[in-house]
Amino acid sequence: MRLLLVAVLLLTAALILASFAMADPLPANELGRVMILEYHKIDHPEERWTRTPENFRRDLETLYARGYRLQSLNALLEGRITVPAGTTPVVLTFDDSSPGQFRYLGLNGALQIDPRSGIGVLEAFLREKPDFGRAATFFVLPGASRPNRLFDQPEHEGRKLRWLVEQGYELGNHTLWHANLGKYDEATVRTQLAEAQVWVQRHVPDYRFRTLALPLGVYPRDIAWALNGTAKGTTYRHEAILMVAGGAAPSPYARSFDPIRLPRIQAVERDLKEWLTHFDRTPHDRFISDGNPDTVTIPAGKRERLRATLPPHLKVIER
Repeated sequence: MRLLLVAVLLLTAALILASFAMADPLPANELGRVMILEYHKIDHPEERWTRTPENFRRDLETLYARGYRLQSLNALLEGRITVPAGTTPVVLTFDDSSPGQFRYLGLNGALQIDPRSGIGVLEAFLREKPDFGRAATFFVLPGASRPNRLFDQPEHEGRKLRWLVEQGYELGNHTLWHANLGKYDEATVRTQLAEAQVWVQRHVPDYRFRTLALPLGVYPRDIAWALNGTAKGTTYRHEAILMVAGGAAPSPYARSFDPIRLPRIQAVERDLKEWLTHFDRTPHDRFISDGNPDTVTIPAGKRERLRATLPPHLKVIER
C-alpha cells in the first residue's frame, strides 16, 4: 500500500510539472517590473551578506527554470531588451569585489578560474545553459583594503578586470574604498568617484563607468556630485545610481522608471524567494519580453504608463 501511495504521489507530481511545461507562454508585457539582484560575498558559510557557491548555483537554476534570462545593466538602461520572447530579463550585480566573486587557482603551472568562485559557478552554468545569456555588473573597490581590493589577488587584479570586460561583463563604480558619500564634502565625493575610475583604467585603459552602486545605500548631500563631474583632471559620468534595496525595478519603458534611484533586490534566501513567488502569483506585474529590441509591447489601454520620451527607434505595440 505504501509503495502504491508513493507511486501515485510521483505520478501526480509528474502531471503537475507536465501541465506547467504545456501551459501557454505568458503574453508579452514590457511594462512589467524587472529584478536587479544584488550579491555580495560568494563564500561559506551562508550569512546575511554571503551566498554559498551551492546556493548561488541553485539561484541560477531556479531563475532559468522559471523563464528568466540574463540582461546586462547597461542595455536595460538603454531600453535595449535582448532576451528571447516569452522570457523575463534579470540583472545580476556583485558589490565590493570580494575574493569569492572571482578567484584564480594555480594548477599545474597554469591559472584557472576557481570553479567555486562566483564567476566560476556562473561560467559553468553558462556552458550548460548558453541560452541563459552572459551578463553581470561588478561594482568594484580598486582602492580598498584587503580583502576587497579588486578580488584580493593583487598579482592578478589587472588580468581579472580585463577578462571580465573581454567576456562582456560590466564594471561599475562603488567608490574608491566604499566611502559613505553622505559623510563627505563635494571635493571628497568627486575624488572618490573619479579616482575609482582612474585606478581601473590603469588595468583597462579608457574604460569608463556608466553606473554607480551607493556604498551603504547613502546618497551624497547633493545628488549632482554623484552623477557627473571632474576631479584631479578626470571626468566621470554615471547614467544610473543603484540603491541597496527597494524591490523590483520598474520597466525601463515605464513612466515610473528613475535611473538615478534604481532599486535592487538583495539576493538572500528570503528576499529572492519572496520576489519569485510574487511574480509567480502576479504574472501581470512581471516584464515579459516580446523578443524584439526594436518594439515595446504593452497591454492594451496602458499607454499612459509609458515614459513621455522613448528612444526614437522603438515602436509601441498594444496587444
